[in-house]
Amino acid sequence: MKKIRVILIDDERSARAELRTALLPHPDFEIIAEASNADEAKDQIETLQPDLLFLDIQMPEKSGFDLLESLNRVPLVIFTTAFDQYAVQAFEINALDYLTKPIREERFAKALERIRDRIQTDTMVHQMTTAESTRLTADQQLFVKDGVHYYFIRVGDISLIESLENYSRIYFNTKKTYQKRSLNQWEELLDATLFFRISRTHIVNRSYIKDVHRLPKGKLQLELTTGQRLDVSSRQSIKFKKINSL
Repeated sequence: MKKIRVILIDDERSARAELRTALLPHPDFEIIAEASNADEAKDQIETLQPDLLFLDIQMPEKSGFDLLESLNRVPLVIFTTAFDQYAVQAFEINALDYLTKPIREERFAKALERIRDRIQTDTMVHQMTTAESTRLTADQQLFVKDGVHYYFIRVGDISLIESLENYSRIYFNTKKTYQKRSLNQWEELLDATLFFRISRTHIVNRSYIKDVHRLPKGKLQLELTTGQRLDVSSRQSIKFKKINSL
């Protein structure tokens, strides 16, 4: 069985030692690095591309949430915290799991079992894809911190991204949130077979397109399953017709 590659991130050495000890009876989990702060962790994550993070929420200078927001690709995450209020917050943002310190053995084992199930599911999805991509695919996730709200967002659940100067508004499921990322940055990051930039201000998820309406002068208007109607620029209308043989 392929090992699940893990990075431990906690500013307390004793907390990292506790996690190392807890993982010993689970040889399918391999600790590939440790970090004591968010900046160190970011470098390790981007270099080593782990499957899983054990992540302390409250750390000096930058929190675990700050770290996740800085990543383009977010691995699976189990939050660890000594504070109940952070644990509840992590649960509300759909983290895969969270553990309160000190960590109980039975609770820890259940968290690992969830990880195994998720890894197996993700592997099956990955095997069904046709090509390796350096861009974000539908089954990968982003982390967005918007004020007091925190979200893990599956890329395939994003229906629309709208430009707001240096920020962007992300529409996903029935929610919307904001991130400091330009549309040009999104276009470089997202899978071009799934997302299409229709104008200077909008990128749409092609799987959410319900209908295509023809407008004067060869332009198009897209109707999304969410009910939104968006005009495609003249230039992108030509490209959209060519891609979709319209």
